[in-house]
Amino acid sequence: MTMNALSRKKFIQQTMGAVGGSILASSLPTSILAMETAAKNQGKGELILKNVRLETGFIRDDFEITGTKTELFTVTIENGKFKSIKANSNLAGAIDAKGYLLLPAMRDMHIHLDKTFYGGKWKARSKRQKSVKDMITLEEQILPELLKTSTQHAERIIELLQSKGSNFARSHVNIEPTSKLDSLKNLNKAIENKKNSFGTELVAFPQHGVFYSKSESWMKEAAQMNIDFIGGLDPFSIDGSIEKTIDFTVQLALDHNKGIDIHLHESGESGLKTIEYLTAKVKENPALKGKTFLSHCFALGNLESKKLEETCTGLAEAQIGVISTIPFGRLIMPIPTLYKHGIKVMTGTDSVVDHWSPFGSGSMLQKANLMAQLYGSSSEFELSRCLRIATNDVLPLNEAGEQQWPKVGDNADFNLIDASCSAEAVARNSSIKALYHKGVLV
Repeated sequence: MTMNALSRKKFIQQTMGAVGGSILASSLPTSILAMETAAKNQGKGELILKNVRLETGFIRDDFEITGTKTELFTVTIENGKFKSIKANSNLAGAIDAKGYLLLPAMRDMHIHLDKTFYGGKWKARSKRQKSVKDMITLEEQILPELLKTSTQHAERIIELLQSKGSNFARSHVNIEPTSKLDSLKNLNKAIENKKNSFGTELVAFPQHGVFYSKSESWMKEAAQMNIDFIGGLDPFSIDGSIEKTIDFTVQLALDHNKGIDIHLHESGESGLKTIEYLTAKVKENPALKGKTFLSHCFALGNLESKKLEETCTGLAEAQIGVISTIPFGRLIMPIPTLYKHGIKVMTGTDSVVDHWSPFGSGSMLQKANLMAQLYGSSSEFELSRCLRIATNDVLPLNEAGEQQWPKVGDNADFNLIDASCSAEAVARNSSIKALYHKGVLV
């Protein structure tokens, strides 16, 4: 069906309605709804937006940064990239962005797209399961049923993430004897169906333990498929051996030129020893530097200051990143310390309404807001910096207040947001008005 053949109602239903009505069509300006049609009418794959608000610098007094400068621009996009960024003009045929703030698209860097109740019947978590091994037993029972609809449910989650301004996710996908490679195959169908509006990285995840569930052969087979990272799960408490599990994971990654992304929930001595052993292995194998990550990594939240500094120094030297869902409660992760050491820090949704957790909004902007609140980042400058965890370190202004994004030639992956600046967007969890993936309205 061509765009010209769509009524406004059907257009809204097809482009926005799939996220379960979370965005009211009546709240979207007609100019935004018309953008894709107008882009086609302009020809040559070119899209022109006027009245686009961009950050241009910080406002300072003799004590601190007090605000953020913005100006309106006319932006041209061609072949998925920014072609020109010029002074605002009333160019004929340009789409009116209504002064909305242009910010980078968000990136969800830790999620499980392959297993969820989202898009189906509501179900809260059961309290029968007390440990990760209990959850493994539960999964062995419920996965055969979940697999029947996992492709459709993955598509619904992707649409949820898009409605919250994300156009990319790193998803862990179960590889174990119960689902074998079916979770991966089903997820790949969803990814294929969404490939024109959403990007992904995949982690082959031995959710039931590499050796605990005898998943070695399945992991070796998955490593030869279209995955990007070799995953892992609590080597000591699940498999009973830090060294054996990490050695297997590292070798598999090296053999197939993959990265590593390990779930590490263990918060005590075994968690620290896992961090230290993995750090040593990556230093021994420099090909894994910058390609190795620890998800959750709760052990860092329990270290005394001197040991934390020592551990962070090692992680930084090995270029091992940390992906934190920014937990709150009794455990507060030392994210400011990680940033101080230059460690790559990312965040993600993790679970969205599944058997592990009934929560998960899908909003990375909400994660930035939570980080700001947890660590007391309430000034204009601090709030503007918190956006980095939602966008995978892409920020409009550098620390000196110089404009660094977008630049001509950058990928046109961005949001139009109802906010005056990044700081306000983070503090108020501002409304996403439009998401663009490679220059195309999602």
